[in-house]
Amino acid sequence: MADSVRAMIHDGRLRAGDALPSTRALAAELGIARGTVVAAFEQLDGEGYIHTRHGAAARVAATLAGVPAPHPAAELPAHHRAEAKAEGLIDLLPGVPASNAIARRDWRAAWRHAAAAPIDDAYPDPLGLAALRAEVAKQLGFSRGFAPELERVIVTAGTREALSLVVDALPPGARVAVENPGHRGSRQLLSNAGAHAVPIGLDEHGLVLDELRAAHARDALAAVLVTPSHQYPMGTVMPIARRHELLEWASGAGVLVIEDDYDSEFRHHGAPLPALAAIDPSGAVVLLGTFSKTLSPALRCGYLVVPERAPIADALRQVRTAHSSSVATPVQHAVAWLMSSGALRRHLARLRRDYTHKRAMVADALVGLPGVTIGGLAGGLHALVQWEGERDEASVVAGIRRRGVAVAPLARYVADGSGLETRGLVLGYGPVSATSLGQALPMIAAELRRS
Repeated sequence: MADSVRAMIHDGRLRAGDALPSTRALAAELGIARGTVVAAFEQLDGEGYIHTRHGAAARVAATLAGVPAPHPAAELPAHHRAEAKAEGLIDLLPGVPASNAIARRDWRAAWRHAAAAPIDDAYPDPLGLAALRAEVAKQLGFSRGFAPELERVIVTAGTREALSLVVDALPPGARVAVENPGHRGSRQLLSNAGAHAVPIGLDEHGLVLDELRAAHARDALAAVLVTPSHQYPMGTVMPIARRHELLEWASGAGVLVIEDDYDSEFRHHGAPLPALAAIDPSGAVVLLGTFSKTLSPALRCGYLVVPERAPIADALRQVRTAHSSSVATPVQHAVAWLMSSGALRRHLARLRRDYTHKRAMVADALVGLPGVTIGGLAGGLHALVQWEGERDEASVVAGIRRRGVAVAPLARYVADGSGLETRGLVLGYGPVSATSLGQALPMIAAELRRS
């Protein structure tokens, strides 16, 4: 609800001094709990959008009406998701898998196995449980075209910690090229860790290498962070020729390639291309993987794979050892059992069928709408929707929200200060039921027709 009020203030539909309905009346009109409206009003008051006073109507603050909207990424995704839930919206915000899809018997068996493991009286291996690292290496051999040796695999608390370890292994103040638009959390992490994120533009095949070379020529880059198998959020797949070109340039320039392989397990059209790490001849690639998109973000479990001989490999092992293990041993035992028993493989097969079906629903509902293009449907858990016409994305996203559906504006993924203009939205279909998705898509289509 708060997002809708902000949008109406910024586009001038609510003007300075305008009175808002009472919380009781607004709750009755929207069919939501009064407490939800009260909480939204308190938040808007705290942000300076409105003024509230006991016994009087809430009014729009004079200083904010009609001013340009702030960058939508100023708020954390978790806040948007919680707000959508509180408002009773159909949540199509991207970034979350269908965590409840795993068979209950397999999930319980994994934790029984973890509980039965001997309790070790020594500190765990900082690189991770050997059994889990061996299963990761085996899985990469099946799915990503290379089977690294055990000592090249390091267990991490998800992709964020893996990226943090890589930054710690780079020189202080390192400049790291990032995709723009791209994952905002990764840019924030780089900044928090003392690195400098350098936005690089995209085309229909992913990262624009001429821009990358130019950025390196201006001020040397230490690394480049890419999502070549399914760019987030644009959904493009980097073709094999550009992958080889990127690796050749990185090797010659002495630039580390950080490959975020976040959802390569879910390919809906055609065979997946090999990971950059699988075709890397010179040790220029560190691969980041996660179980957050296949099992659950709550596990906080992932891994990184270091190059075979590059200096960064020893540096990363030293950093990991200095930080000690960050994933509880029982969690590692449970994930290792899910992999070795075949339970994860069965789970992924079910997820692929489910996601492929939902992907088809998105395509059936939105492909072919006049002036609308849909991207990102080759794989993953989200789709990119863009449109022609005059309507800006804030008003389209707000209109979809008023109809009862939460989606993310594409601008949320744009690097601050880059000046990149966007007109699009990102919708996720991972955890939503097919029934709810079927209800949401006609609402989205109706709003897009107005664009």
